[in-house]
Amino acid sequence: MKATKILMGLTVLLVGFSSCKKANSDVDPDTGNGSAIGEVSGIWKRGSTQVIKGDIIIPEGQSLTIEEGVTVVMDTLAKPEIIVKGNLYAEGTAEFPIRFTIPEDSRTEKNKFGRLWGGILAAPSCAELLLNHTIIEYAGSTTTAASTSVKMSLYKAKSGENLPAIWFSNVNGKLVITNSTFRNLQEDCTYIEGGKIIFSNNLFYTTGLTGGEAINLKSGCLADVAYNLVYSTNTNALKLSNSGDRNPQTFVVAYNNTFINTGWRRPTAKGGSIWVEATVRVNLFNNLFANTRFGIKRDTKNPEDARSLIGNNLYYGESQTTTNQFQPSADVIAGVNDIIGKTAGSNDPKFLNYPVSNPVDNPVFNTAWNFHLTAGSPAIGKGKTDFFRHHAAGLILNGNLYSSPAPASYIGAYASN
Repeated sequence: MKATKILMGLTVLLVGFSSCKKANSDVDPDTGNGSAIGEVSGIWKRGSTQVIKGDIIIPEGQSLTIEEGVTVVMDTLAKPEIIVKGNLYAEGTAEFPIRFTIPEDSRTEKNKFGRLWGGILAAPSCAELLLNHTIIEYAGSTTTAASTSVKMSLYKAKSGENLPAIWFSNVNGKLVITNSTFRNLQEDCTYIEGGKIIFSNNLFYTTGLTGGEAINLKSGCLADVAYNLVYSTNTNALKLSNSGDRNPQTFVVAYNNTFINTGWRRPTAKGGSIWVEATVRVNLFNNLFANTRFGIKRDTKNPEDARSLIGNNLYYGESQTTTNQFQPSADVIAGVNDIIGKTAGSNDPKFLNYPVSNPVDNPVFNTAWNFHLTAGSPAIGKGKTDFFRHHAAGLILNGNLYSSPAPASYIGAYASN
């Protein structure tokens, strides 16, 4: 009897020890539905709902694969962070995207700029991070001293920081974000500190309460950024910088993107469309700027690499104020074969279904808008196609090949309808 009691005690002790080391995960093996706090890895099954009640960590050397149609619901009181020390693969489809969100009753006008959960924060040990057909919304909470990211010295490692929806920090790692949507976020959608990177065919809107970019790249990045639509970011659509002293020098090839109304909600004049600084090397071709606050703008005290190439971009300003701010100057960069008018209304891109008179400070996005070009658009046939891109041959993540798309002969993210 005494031996039996000792054995039972040891069993309880071992179970208790195991629960401290592994995730607090309650998963229905038939549906894949579940909830988690702590360490997670393995597979979240297609079509399942995962309720995240506290910070979760993908351990170093392990992976979490999220299948198509999974809904990940973040607890708005706990405001969880997703810490990726291993690898994360979110592989949705056009028909069944993956969605990182909050409970339906919290998706209100009051919360349109999110702040209700942390974000996906990839530590330097994260080798691969993939988002394909994935929606990220209502993220970007502010850190405190109790935040897991602060305790682990991740991101900016201090309290009071507004988290990006995605942070990636491995200069030797691979990051692919494609066919995905970022919306209802407090500040930066993405903040990237190194890696081999593809951003393609993504949509960014209703982001940035008082600051923030759609894509913010620091030193250590070799990135292709193509066929993205960025609407009304608070500050720039792209902030491209070599700050941080990481190798390699950041070199960004950004082409065939459409930028609409960006930069106007920034209280200072730094906001605009594309900002370049700190010896970043850029090749910027075939980008369409409609009613953005400025053209491509540089930090005159700390400018871009002299080898940078810019050209075949189109600018449209509904107002004369906007058009004036596209004109080349010491801090607004002109490109070869750029299409820049000097009067308001010049070079109307002739979108299929978007009112170019839409107020520039309106962050609300109408999903019925269509930014394809119509006949007579000055963007048709004016693109450049014979330039280098980093990842034309592709990057392999989780055994699958993802390539940066070929440039188009038109300007902007969308062809003629």
